[in-house]
Amino acid sequence: MNRQFLLQEIQKKQSYLCVGLDADMDRIPTHLHQYDDPIFEFNRQIIDATKDYCIAYKPNIAFYEALGNKGWTALQKTLEYIPDEHFVIADAKRGDIGNTSRLYAKAFFETFNFDAVTVAPYMGIDSVQPFLEFEDKWVILLGLTSNKGSQDFQFAQQDQEMPLYEKVMRKAQTWGNPDNLMFVTGATHPEKFAELRAIAPDNFFLVPGIGAQGGDLRKVSAYGLNAMAGLLVNSSRGIIYAGNGEDFANHAQRVAIVLQQEMAEILSNKFSTEV
Repeated sequence: MNRQFLLQEIQKKQSYLCVGLDADMDRIPTHLHQYDDPIFEFNRQIIDATKDYCIAYKPNIAFYEALGNKGWTALQKTLEYIPDEHFVIADAKRGDIGNTSRLYAKAFFETFNFDAVTVAPYMGIDSVQPFLEFEDKWVILLGLTSNKGSQDFQFAQQDQEMPLYEKVMRKAQTWGNPDNLMFVTGATHPEKFAELRAIAPDNFFLVPGIGAQGGDLRKVSAYGLNAMAGLLVNSSRGIIYAGNGEDFANHAQRVAIVLQQEMAEILSNKFSTEV
């Protein structure tokens, strides 16, 4: 999916919501276990309930890998079920080099036909370049993540130089461009978003941490939105596990609607003010 199509979907739905499909056999409603493929059935109902309010889905690959062949089958069926107009992200956080990186890119972009994949930048350009060679596909590079451990390395400074996350984001922009490179920027660091937007003014940010992790949508949006929207705000547990009974999809839908309506208001206020 190219940048223009993604922007059109944001404008059409007045939403920049991404739903994380972190389908966990230990957390999905127990009545689904009677199905031949409980994970796919869970995802199917979540997609049906949320597809009108989000513009992206993000399966976390670990939840499918952990189930072996059954997990990969559920993932493939899920990808085939997601409507074509949705941007689909493989949350895989791959980060190897050479042929290994090339084959990871081939797996996610050709075999599974994802639109984007999350990539760890620690090994440098060798681990990222193979993903950037696919037309209309995206690298979503880990920038400033939402987890507590982000403090261990990402904020590290030596000799009063810029922190590591800033070095990563600045350097990566020499590898890719706003048409094929996004950054993961965690919602649990809302005070950093003005700085992050200054570092990468034109790139999309994938923002985890809204909902269960306590991120604030309005704070993130106030500084993270750019002239082209520029945000994909993800909610996983906060949506998909909003309910745990037979009506779980209805609960997920209600949360998605609330987030979409808040996003529509934010977009309206931002762009009407700028005009």
